[in-house]
Amino acid sequence: MRSVFSAPETYAVLLKESGQPVGSIGLILGKSSNVGIPDSEGEIGYWIGVPYWGQGLTPEAVRELMRYGSENLKLNKKWYGYFDGNEKSNRVQEKCGFHYHHTAYNAPCAIEGLLRTEHFQRGLAISQINSNLQEYIL
Repeated sequence: MRSVFSAPETYAVLLKESGQPVGSIGLILGKSSNVGIPDSEGEIGYWIGVPYWGQGLTPEAVRELMRYGSENLKLNKKWYGYFDGNEKSNRVQEKCGFHYHHTAYNAPCAIEGLLRTEHFQRGLAISQINSNLQEYIL
């Protein structure tokens, strides 16, 4: 697993009950991302094994990574992309408070030579979310 999770800010997603790894999640920081973002921002990426889909693991992991990115890494914004047709990833993003930002056509993906349509959404820092909530509470 060390070779898989050797990138900075990449973590295993584990089942709470057993500690069994079922996926991975990570933050790609600043210029390392293909979104073209400053170093004060990060892009979230994840993979969850098919048998574990629909159990709420991904939104929980994304929310924790958002908290970690804001509190520990002081990231101002988080980005999240999904390929056209992957409505499950789109739904995770909506559940976690991300909002549509733009679409990239003919974007390269992990399969060399394959170009796809990728939709990007942006989330706020925890401090910005808390600030926005305060406006509604007052």
